[in-house]
Amino acid sequence: MVRPPYRKPTPTPVSPSTAARPEAVREVVPDRLHPRSRHLGRYDFPALIRACPELAAFLVPHPVEGDTLNFADPAAVSTLNRALLHHHYGITRWDLPPGALCPPVPGRADYLHHVADLLATGAGSSLAVPRGPSVAVLDIGVGANCIYPLLGAREYGWRFVGTDIAPDSIAWARRLVAGNPVVAGLIELRQQPSPIAIFEGVVAPGEAFAASLCNPPFHASAAEAAAGTHRKLRNLAAGRSHRSQGRPTLNFGGRANELWCIGGEPAFILRLIAESRRHPALCRWFTTLVSKSAHLPALEAALRAAQVTALRVIPMRHGQKHSRILAWTFAPAPAAPGGPPF
Repeated sequence: MVRPPYRKPTPTPVSPSTAARPEAVREVVPDRLHPRSRHLGRYDFPALIRACPELAAFLVPHPVEGDTLNFADPAAVSTLNRALLHHHYGITRWDLPPGALCPPVPGRADYLHHVADLLATGAGSSLAVPRGPSVAVLDIGVGANCIYPLLGAREYGWRFVGTDIAPDSIAWARRLVAGNPVVAGLIELRQQPSPIAIFEGVVAPGEAFAASLCNPPFHASAAEAAAGTHRKLRNLAAGRSHRSQGRPTLNFGGRANELWCIGGEPAFILRLIAESRRHPALCRWFTTLVSKSAHLPALEAALRAAQVTALRVIPMRHGQKHSRILAWTFAPAPAAPGGPPF
């Protein structure tokens, strides 16, 4: 597939007077996946089936779009992920334990592409994205799926440290890494000893990263998470997933620690902000997904109170699903677009 040259949207200008109290730079809302995405356009089901023959059993006809999948079926979604990872990234072994969060590969890859832009130097179509193992990335809450390290190691050659509070998730992720020699030496997995201390006990003294990633628990309780799951299933049953050219618009599955925590997403991210303030040199860019735009005002206020030097809100779109990345740094004010390489 021939991809158009990447032209980064021009961010909202920020005046020099805001240096001590930075306003969030908001980029243009995209109408598709990131221009560097390997998943632009419709899924190439024949190619995906060649990579993963078992995917053929999950294809269903659609009156307008041709073959698609039943995205309410977790086995279909998991098999699609295996096919995408094998065909596009050379990840030949990928599976999940029962009930684990099944992430949408195109959306997760987009997060990495936007983080790469934060780390890039240059401007316009001359962006130089840093590649190779000298770029270290911290994945907070890596999960059993290990999706960000696997994608980032293959797409950019970055080195990852993935952390998680669940020992079974760490064990499963280690199996995936061991089963894919192409990422050998690029992914290290560490168990987080305390659910309320994100960095303590997992980051070595003096260790530093180019960026951190986080997909925080969305919900504030098990009941809220269950209600969200039922709502997703109703939407899928109503056929909404078929309105995005054969792409799922929602995740499927998820264990308790992946789906909810006390206080939900805002509380988790506020804790992450507080810990980043205590460890400002740990990451050049701290980043996290934010599922609801209504959470942004309080989070941005907390970041200004933490005296960050730059703050960005990066919108993402995956089919009908909209999300956003919240990114901040304590480093000296970066030059556009992402500052000096780490």
